[in-house]
Amino acid sequence: MRAEDILRELTLEEKCSLLSGKDFWNTKSLIRFGIKEVMMTDGPHGLRKQAIDSSEVELEESVPATCFPSGAALASTWNKKLIERAAEAIAEECLENDVDMLLGPAVNIKRSPLCGRNFEYYSEDPVISSKIAKHFIKGVQSKGVSACIKHFAANNQEYRRLTTDVIVDERALREIYLKSFEEAIKEGKPDAVMCAYNKINGTYASDNKYLLNDILRQEWGFEGVVISDWGAVNDRVDALIAGLDIEMPSSYGVNDKRVYEAIKKGEVSEEELDKVVLRILNFILKHQEKTDKIKVDKEKHHQLACEVAKEAIVLLKNEDNILPLDMSKKIAVIGEFAKKSRYQGGGSSHVNPTKIENAYDNILKYSNSVKYSDGFIVDSDEINENLLKEAVEVSKEADIVVLFLGLPERYESEGFDRVDMKLPNNQNILVEKILEVNKNVVVVLSIGSPVEMPWAKSVKGILNGYLLGQAGGSAIASILFGESSPSGKLSETFPIELDDNPSYLDFPGSNDIVKYGEGIFVGYRYYDFKNMNVLFPFGHGLSYTKFEYTNLSTNKDTYNEDEDINVVVKIKNTGNIKAKEVIQVYVQCVNSKVIRPIKELKAFEKVELDIGEEKEVLIKLNGNEFSYFNEKLGKFYVEEGEYEILVGSSSRDIRLEKRIKIEKVKEEKQRFHLNSTIQDVIKTEMGKKLLKDLVKEIGKADEDNVQQKMMKEFYLNLPLRGLLYYSDGKYDLEKLEKLIEVLNS
Repeated sequence: MRAEDILRELTLEEKCSLLSGKDFWNTKSLIRFGIKEVMMTDGPHGLRKQAIDSSEVELEESVPATCFPSGAALASTWNKKLIERAAEAIAEECLENDVDMLLGPAVNIKRSPLCGRNFEYYSEDPVISSKIAKHFIKGVQSKGVSACIKHFAANNQEYRRLTTDVIVDERALREIYLKSFEEAIKEGKPDAVMCAYNKINGTYASDNKYLLNDILRQEWGFEGVVISDWGAVNDRVDALIAGLDIEMPSSYGVNDKRVYEAIKKGEVSEEELDKVVLRILNFILKHQEKTDKIKVDKEKHHQLACEVAKEAIVLLKNEDNILPLDMSKKIAVIGEFAKKSRYQGGGSSHVNPTKIENAYDNILKYSNSVKYSDGFIVDSDEINENLLKEAVEVSKEADIVVLFLGLPERYESEGFDRVDMKLPNNQNILVEKILEVNKNVVVVLSIGSPVEMPWAKSVKGILNGYLLGQAGGSAIASILFGESSPSGKLSETFPIELDDNPSYLDFPGSNDIVKYGEGIFVGYRYYDFKNMNVLFPFGHGLSYTKFEYTNLSTNKDTYNEDEDINVVVKIKNTGNIKAKEVIQVYVQCVNSKVIRPIKELKAFEKVELDIGEEKEVLIKLNGNEFSYFNEKLGKFYVEEGEYEILVGSSSRDIRLEKRIKIEKVKEEKQRFHLNSTIQDVIKTEMGKKLLKDLVKEIGKADEDNVQQKMMKEFYLNLPLRGLLYYSDGKYDLEKLEKLIEVLNS
């Protein structure tokens, strides 16, 4: 049956019953129509389906599934097609386990390095975040499984996330926090969007009509269902009006009854309810025609997880080309993380892996001259003198020390934030002691988000693995010994210290209010604008080869604001190993009339090049991507003028530049009012004519005369209503209103 036909036959009670889940993971069924329940479950980097009763939550027991690298690592690949393949594999495991919808991807912006869930999120930059998410969604849904993008919106901390009120200006909300969702939703077309727990500017996300209806549905054209984060509904009637469709988990009829009563009392129309129910029915009907169960090749998926992990590893430092390792050298492997991999984060995304590899066992496949020491105990921050001494002795005898460090799971997880950016002190002490006896040290990090590295200048090599999933051990060994060249790039900045971060003064807030005081200046946008030193910049990642960038060109030099811009660049592998490179395209507005970031990422492409191979790469931009959100106009606006196209290997390794001009097809006409300033008015030809006497006086001001300069600035910044007091009676309200009418005509 069609959804419309079913809707006509439903009783009011049946309609209201569909507004919430049957239990913790399923929608309700409609037995008389033969409609079965739909199952949804976590997560963003691998299936987490509970192995027990679905009436409650259980984070420890779930069916075996392939654990892919976590979100931070997925984004570090910068490989859109690879992300799509990983998502297809996760969807296949959903089908094998009768799961209809995957709760992912998770795309919230990494506003602060301290957010406990950063390991699950993609980036500090909304463009890479949204593009990665778009391909993840396409991969999942290509197999007939629904994707649910989350958490909409501004859910950027774990501390009091269920009640915190995020105070964020409209421009930052649009350019950073919503932008992370926008392309993924418009072009990826997920079947579902999950609303966040928190408030945004005073209104809970579940009740937020501006977000769920005005922007998501009306402006972006989203046609799927909006579901709540688990327990996020504040007021079910307000949420219904706002555009929230399915409340999860079950409220055991309490909120269904509340909606029923509201309709009976006339607080909500049944027509409003029908819009919601129709969306729910269309979603449920998508999953009624079940095909035969598929059987997944778990070993094939494991190998794919390894491929993703290899591309996720970021080579941060490689002094004296200490990497790749020489197999003939004596190698000391230090650190419990080498044997007990930290391969994923804690919380609702926790996967029960089909198998786990560790780095140590895989290192032994490349070298017979390896000695090992724990160095420290992962489950304790205390210095173990015996382990420390043993590690130093092992390091003395080695040619090279590979030191495995990282954040224990108790440091970062869903549900709580980190208190600082430091590694456990026993790990930092271990580095210091080993450097005293051996300068050839390579650090391999297992972390969910940036850490301070007081030893960064002293060690020769640093590999950032993030959390690499179940196949991370073989991926790390492959990179260490040069079987693969590292090609990962940071999708977030690593600041030197926590207090360098722009959110430092406003994280996590107080009294259930957190002010996003940094506005649009999140991550590299802030560090670049302040010209600050960072530990490792956004987009950074070294290779075992060198790439030469040449011949940057565009199809023309002047564009209309809505035209496509073809950016073409040649890239050549000038080294002696086959490798991949990420070409990053940034844009800079040369003479903006508003405060804007120095540069912003707009596009990227990952290419593979054989030894000596050169490729010409085409990357398309659109003039609309050069816009900023104009709060006065209430929309994105492209400034007319000159822009730099910046192409490079990181945000601070720009190799080529090309200047273009963008012209407006139709200039937005500014609407004037009594609070418009003289300065704004006389920028127009009509304004100059209407206020010609004042313009003449302002023009006479001597810039070297302090009093005259002061009066000039006073008049330029005077609102039109000020002419009532400073025009010797020349203007009254009637004359000012006529002047404004002429300006606006």
